[in-house]
Amino acid sequence: MKHIIPVLALSLLSISASAQDLNTLTAKEKKAGWKLLFNGTSTEGWHTYLKTEPSAAWKVEDGALALDQEAKKNGAPGGDLVTNEEYENYELSIDWKISEGGNSGIIFGVHEDPQFKQTYLTGPEMQVLDDAKHPDGKITKHNSGDLYDMKKSVKYAAKPVGEWNTAKIQKKNGKLTLWLNGVKTVETTMVGEEWKALIASSKFKNWKGFGEYAKGHIALQDHGNDVWYRNVKIRVL
Repeated sequence: MKHIIPVLALSLLSISASAQDLNTLTAKEKKAGWKLLFNGTSTEGWHTYLKTEPSAAWKVEDGALALDQEAKKNGAPGGDLVTNEEYENYELSIDWKISEGGNSGIIFGVHEDPQFKQTYLTGPEMQVLDDAKHPDGKITKHNSGDLYDMKKSVKYAAKPVGEWNTAKIQKKNGKLTLWLNGVKTVETTMVGEEWKALIASSKFKNWKGFGEYAKGHIALQDHGNDVWYRNVKIRVL
Protein backbone atom coordinates (compact mmCIF):
# COMPACT_ATOMS: atom_id res chain seq x y z
CA MET A 1 0.00 0.00 0.00
CA LYS A 2 2.95 2.34 0.56
CA HIS A 3 3.56 2.70 -3.17
CA ILE A 4 -0.04 3.13 -4.32
CA ILE A 5 -0.56 6.67 -2.99
CA PRO A 6 2.51 8.24 -4.68
CA VAL A 7 1.66 6.56 -7.98
CA LEU A 8 -1.94 7.74 -7.78
CA ALA A 9 -0.82 11.26 -6.85
CA LEU A 10 1.52 11.38 -9.83
CA SER A 11 -1.31 10.18 -12.08
CA LEU A 12 -3.65 12.89 -10.81
CA LEU A 13 -0.94 15.51 -11.24
CA SER A 14 -0.41 14.33 -14.80
CA ILE A 15 -4.11 14.57 -15.58
CA SER A 16 -4.28 18.04 -14.02
CA ALA A 17 -1.25 19.24 -15.98
CA SER A 18 -2.72 17.85 -19.18
CA ALA A 19 -5.97 19.74 -18.60
CA GLN A 20 -4.07 22.97 -17.92
CA ASP A 21 -2.19 22.61 -21.18
CA LEU A 22 -5.36 22.80 -23.28
CA ASN A 23 -5.71 25.95 -25.37
CA THR A 24 -2.36 27.32 -24.30
CA LEU A 25 0.97 27.94 -26.00
CA THR A 26 4.36 26.80 -24.80
CA ALA A 27 7.25 29.26 -24.63
CA LYS A 28 8.73 27.51 -27.66
CA GLU A 29 5.52 27.93 -29.65
CA LYS A 30 5.28 31.60 -28.74
CA LYS A 31 8.86 32.15 -29.86
CA ALA A 32 8.07 30.41 -33.16
CA GLY A 33 5.19 32.81 -33.79
CA TRP A 34 2.17 30.66 -32.88
CA LYS A 35 -1.01 32.42 -31.73
CA LEU A 36 -4.18 30.99 -30.22
CA LEU A 37 -7.38 31.35 -32.24
CA PHE A 38 -9.44 30.01 -29.33
CA ASN A 39 -8.70 30.88 -25.70
CA GLY A 40 -10.66 27.99 -24.20
CA THR A 41 -13.22 30.19 -22.48
CA SER A 42 -15.05 32.25 -25.11
CA THR A 43 -15.82 32.58 -28.82
CA GLU A 44 -13.83 35.80 -29.01
CA GLY A 45 -12.20 36.20 -32.43
CA TRP A 46 -14.95 34.29 -34.25
CA HIS A 47 -18.32 35.01 -35.82
CA THR A 48 -20.97 33.14 -37.73
CA TYR A 49 -20.50 33.41 -41.49
CA LEU A 50 -22.08 36.62 -42.88
CA LYS A 51 -22.98 37.72 -39.32
CA THR A 52 -21.21 40.03 -36.88
CA GLU A 53 -21.32 37.71 -33.85
CA PRO A 54 -21.15 33.96 -33.20
CA SER A 55 -24.43 32.05 -33.13
CA ALA A 56 -25.54 30.84 -29.69
CA ALA A 57 -25.43 27.32 -31.12
CA TRP A 58 -21.64 27.56 -30.84
CA LYS A 59 -20.61 27.49 -27.20
CA VAL A 60 -17.62 26.66 -25.04
CA GLU A 61 -17.90 23.25 -23.41
CA ASP A 62 -15.12 21.69 -21.32
CA GLY A 63 -12.47 23.80 -23.00
CA ALA A 64 -13.73 23.16 -26.54
CA LEU A 65 -15.71 25.06 -29.14
CA ALA A 66 -18.87 22.95 -29.33
CA LEU A 67 -21.68 23.00 -31.86
CA ASP A 68 -24.86 22.17 -29.97
CA GLN A 69 -27.68 20.88 -32.17
CA GLU A 70 -30.10 20.97 -29.23
CA ALA A 71 -29.56 24.72 -29.01
CA LYS A 72 -30.52 24.98 -32.68
CA LYS A 73 -33.72 23.04 -32.00
CA ASN A 74 -34.51 25.57 -29.29
CA GLY A 75 -34.22 28.48 -31.71
CA ALA A 76 -30.53 29.37 -31.85
CA PRO A 77 -29.50 29.93 -35.47
CA GLY A 78 -26.78 27.69 -36.81
CA GLY A 79 -24.13 28.40 -39.39
CA ASP A 80 -20.42 27.95 -39.87
CA LEU A 81 -18.11 29.62 -37.38
CA VAL A 82 -15.38 31.68 -39.07
CA THR A 83 -12.31 33.58 -37.88
CA ASN A 84 -12.58 37.35 -37.76
CA GLU A 85 -9.20 37.58 -39.46
CA GLU A 86 -8.13 36.38 -42.91
CA TYR A 87 -4.95 34.39 -43.57
CA GLU A 88 -2.87 33.57 -46.62
CA ASN A 89 0.38 31.79 -45.74
CA TYR A 90 0.13 29.91 -42.46
CA GLU A 91 0.23 26.70 -40.49
CA LEU A 92 -2.95 25.82 -38.59
CA SER A 93 -3.17 23.20 -35.85
CA ILE A 94 -6.54 22.12 -34.45
CA ASP A 95 -7.98 19.22 -32.45
CA TRP A 96 -11.39 17.87 -33.40
CA LYS A 97 -13.87 15.30 -32.11
CA ILE A 98 -16.99 14.27 -34.00
CA SER A 99 -20.25 12.82 -32.71
CA GLU A 100 -21.48 9.37 -33.72
CA GLY A 101 -22.60 9.46 -37.34
CA GLY A 102 -21.47 13.09 -37.51
CA ASN A 103 -20.07 15.29 -40.24
CA SER A 104 -18.18 18.60 -40.13
CA GLY A 105 -15.11 20.11 -41.73
CA ILE A 106 -12.31 22.64 -41.51
CA ILE A 107 -12.77 25.04 -44.41
CA PHE A 108 -10.07 27.53 -45.41
CA GLY A 109 -9.54 30.27 -47.98
CA VAL A 110 -13.12 31.42 -47.33
CA HIS A 111 -14.07 34.64 -49.09
CA GLU A 112 -16.81 36.23 -47.00
CA ASP A 113 -19.19 38.00 -49.35
CA PRO A 114 -23.03 38.04 -49.52
CA GLN A 115 -22.86 36.73 -53.09
CA PHE A 116 -21.54 33.46 -51.59
CA LYS A 117 -24.20 32.18 -49.19
CA GLN A 118 -22.02 29.45 -47.63
CA THR A 119 -18.35 29.11 -46.68
CA TYR A 120 -17.89 26.02 -48.86
CA LEU A 121 -18.78 27.93 -52.01
CA THR A 122 -15.29 29.46 -51.99
CA GLY A 123 -13.26 27.48 -49.43
CA PRO A 124 -11.76 23.99 -49.84
CA GLU A 125 -12.29 21.63 -46.92
CA MET A 126 -10.36 19.16 -44.82
CA GLN A 127 -12.98 16.55 -43.97
CA VAL A 128 -14.11 15.81 -40.40
CA LEU A 129 -16.31 12.71 -40.22
CA ASP A 130 -17.44 9.58 -38.42
CA ASP A 131 -16.18 7.48 -41.32
CA ALA A 132 -17.71 4.27 -39.98
CA LYS A 133 -21.31 5.45 -39.63
CA HIS A 134 -21.80 8.49 -41.86
CA PRO A 135 -22.74 7.71 -45.50
CA ASP A 136 -19.88 9.89 -46.75
CA GLY A 137 -17.47 7.39 -45.22
CA LYS A 138 -18.14 5.08 -48.15
CA ILE A 139 -17.34 7.76 -50.75
CA THR A 140 -13.83 8.20 -52.10
CA LYS A 141 -12.31 11.57 -51.18
CA HIS A 142 -14.94 12.10 -48.45
CA ASN A 143 -13.10 10.53 -45.49
CA SER A 144 -11.50 12.27 -42.52
CA GLY A 145 -8.22 13.89 -43.53
CA ASP A 146 -9.14 14.06 -47.22
CA LEU A 147 -9.17 17.28 -49.19
CA TYR A 148 -12.93 16.95 -49.51
CA ASP A 149 -14.10 15.69 -52.93
CA MET A 150 -10.76 16.69 -54.43
CA LYS A 151 -7.92 14.49 -53.20
CA LYS A 152 -7.92 11.31 -51.14
CA SER A 153 -5.55 10.81 -48.21
CA VAL A 154 -2.48 8.76 -49.05
CA LYS A 155 -3.01 6.97 -45.72
CA TYR A 156 -6.03 6.73 -43.44
CA ALA A 157 -5.16 8.29 -40.08
CA ALA A 158 -8.38 9.10 -38.19
CA LYS A 159 -9.08 7.81 -34.68
CA PRO A 160 -12.37 6.12 -33.73
CA VAL A 161 -15.40 8.36 -33.25
CA GLY A 162 -15.44 10.06 -29.88
CA GLU A 163 -11.65 10.37 -29.68
CA TRP A 164 -9.70 13.57 -30.29
CA ASN A 165 -7.83 13.98 -33.56
CA THR A 166 -5.20 16.59 -34.38
CA ALA A 167 -5.34 18.14 -37.84
CA LYS A 168 -2.74 20.43 -39.38
CA ILE A 169 -3.09 22.55 -42.48
CA GLN A 170 -0.07 24.26 -43.99
CA LYS A 171 -0.54 26.69 -46.82
CA LYS A 172 2.48 28.55 -48.17
CA ASN A 173 2.92 30.29 -51.51
CA GLY A 174 0.30 28.09 -53.12
CA LYS A 175 1.54 24.79 -51.69
CA LEU A 176 -1.01 22.98 -49.53
CA THR A 177 -0.21 20.15 -47.11
CA LEU A 178 -2.62 18.38 -44.75
CA TRP A 179 -1.75 16.19 -41.76
CA LEU A 180 -3.97 14.13 -39.48
CA ASN A 181 -2.60 12.73 -36.22
CA GLY A 182 0.96 13.25 -37.44
CA VAL A 183 0.39 11.54 -40.79
CA LYS A 184 0.75 13.56 -43.98
CA THR A 185 -2.51 12.84 -45.79
CA VAL A 186 -2.61 15.26 -48.75
CA GLU A 187 -0.10 17.39 -50.62
CA THR A 188 -0.90 19.57 -53.63
CA THR A 189 -0.63 23.08 -55.02
CA MET A 190 -3.48 25.58 -55.08
CA VAL A 191 -2.30 27.31 -58.23
CA GLY A 192 -1.73 26.24 -61.81
CA GLU A 193 -2.83 23.21 -63.78
CA GLU A 194 -2.78 20.73 -60.90
CA TRP A 195 -5.29 22.77 -58.92
CA LYS A 196 -7.47 23.36 -61.98
CA ALA A 197 -7.50 19.62 -62.65
CA LEU A 198 -8.54 18.80 -59.07
CA ILE A 199 -11.42 21.26 -59.27
CA ALA A 200 -12.43 20.04 -62.72
CA SER A 201 -12.77 16.45 -61.44
CA SER A 202 -14.79 17.46 -58.37
CA LYS A 203 -18.33 18.60 -57.57
CA PHE A 204 -16.97 22.17 -57.55
CA LYS A 205 -16.11 22.27 -61.24
CA ASN A 206 -18.86 24.76 -62.11
CA TRP A 207 -18.71 26.81 -58.91
CA LYS A 208 -17.53 30.31 -59.72
CA GLY A 209 -15.16 31.52 -57.01
CA PHE A 210 -14.34 28.13 -55.50
CA GLY A 211 -10.68 27.75 -54.50
CA GLU A 212 -9.78 31.05 -56.13
CA TYR A 213 -8.89 33.15 -53.09
CA ALA A 214 -5.32 33.01 -51.82
CA LYS A 215 -6.31 34.88 -48.65
CA GLY A 216 -9.40 34.09 -46.64
CA HIS A 217 -11.08 33.12 -43.40
CA ILE A 218 -10.88 29.74 -41.67
CA ALA A 219 -14.25 28.12 -40.90
CA LEU A 220 -15.58 25.34 -38.68
CA GLN A 221 -18.53 23.75 -40.41
CA ASP A 222 -22.06 23.34 -39.10
CA HIS A 223 -23.19 20.26 -41.02
CA GLY A 224 -26.07 19.47 -38.69
CA ASN A 225 -24.19 17.33 -36.14
CA ASP A 226 -22.52 17.87 -32.78
CA VAL A 227 -18.79 18.51 -33.12
CA TRP A 228 -16.01 19.83 -30.87
CA TYR A 229 -12.82 21.78 -31.62
CA ARG A 230 -9.98 22.79 -29.29
CA ASN A 231 -6.30 23.77 -29.26
CA VAL A 232 -6.87 25.99 -32.29
CA LYS A 233 -3.62 27.78 -33.08
CA ILE A 234 -2.01 29.39 -36.08
CA ARG A 235 1.41 30.52 -37.19
CA VAL A 236 1.71 33.00 -40.04
CA LEU A 237 4.46 31.95 -42.47
